[in-house]
Amino acid sequence: MTYYVISIITNTGFPYYNLELKEIPKDVNLFLRFFDFSKNSKEIQIDLDSTSLFELNAGLVSALFEFARNIDKKIEIIEFNSQNRVSQEKKASKYKGDVLITTQTEPYILHKSAKAKIKLIYDSIISTKIPLDSALEILQNEEDTIIDILIDRVARDRIKEHESKLLKECDIFMNEMKKYGLLGIAITSFDLSPIFFYGDNYSFQSIDSILRNVGVFPEIPPLEWIYRQSFNSNEEIWVYIIKSGVGPTTEGVFQPYFYLLFAEPQSYLGEFPAKLTSRFNQILG
Repeated sequence: MTYYVISIITNTGFPYYNLELKEIPKDVNLFLRFFDFSKNSKEIQIDLDSTSLFELNAGLVSALFEFARNIDKKIEIIEFNSQNRVSQEKKASKYKGDVLITTQTEPYILHKSAKAKIKLIYDSIISTKIPLDSALEILQNEEDTIIDILIDRVARDRIKEHESKLLKECDIFMNEMKKYGLLGIAITSFDLSPIFFYGDNYSFQSIDSILRNVGVFPEIPPLEWIYRQSFNSNEEIWVYIIKSGVGPTTEGVFQPYFYLLFAEPQSYLGEFPAKLTSRFNQILG
C-alpha cells in the first residue's frame, strides 16, 4: 500500500470525506499531494512588489510551520507550481466545483500517475456530488471504488490471473542471470506501487525502502529502462526500472506496468531487461 490517507474538502475548508487506508509508518518521509478541482472566482494578483510578496510568503510559511508542529508533522519541502492568469482560467474551466483532494503517499510515487488516479476518483464519484457541503455521504460501494483505484485493483487482478506463468519465468530468469548479479524482480503499477515481487530476500516492505532511497524518478519512454543506485538493509544495490508498454485501461486511462530488476552493484545485465520485458509483455499484454 503506497497511499495512506485520502481527504476530500472544499477550498473553503469544509471537511467532506477522509479515508485512512493504512497506518502511516514511523520515521518515514511521506508526500502530501494536492489536487485542485476548483474553479477560481477570485481575481489573481500578479503585480506584487518584492516587499509585499515577501510579507505574503512569510505569513504563509509561518502558518504552515505552526500548523505542522501542532499536528506533530515536519515540513521539509514545499513545491509551488507557478501559473499565469490564462493557464489558471483554462484549468478552472474544466471543473464545476470547489473541490480539493489531498493524499499522503510514498515519496517515490509518480505524481503524474497519482494525478490520473485522483482524477478517476473525482470524475466517477465526486463530481456528481457537488456542492459538497450539502451532498450525501459517500456510499460503501463508492468507497470500495476509491480503494480499488488507489490500490490498482484491475492491475493486481491481471497479475494474479497470470501469477504462475510469471513465477515460472522468474525461475528461469534467475537461473540464467544470478551469476551476473541479478538478485530479484518486481512489478509495479503505473505509478510505481509494487504489486508483485520475486526473490528470497525481498518483501513489499523492502521494495518500499529501496524505492524511497532511489530519489526522483524521471519520465521513462515505453519499452526503455534506466538504472539507479539504492540501498537495501544498508547494502548498495542497483535498480533497473523498465516501462513495459502494456497494462490495463481503466475509464480510458492507460496504466502500463513497470518492471524492476534488483542487481548487485556494477552488474552487467546487457540486453536482459529487453528479454524480460518481451516475455512479461507476452504474458500480461
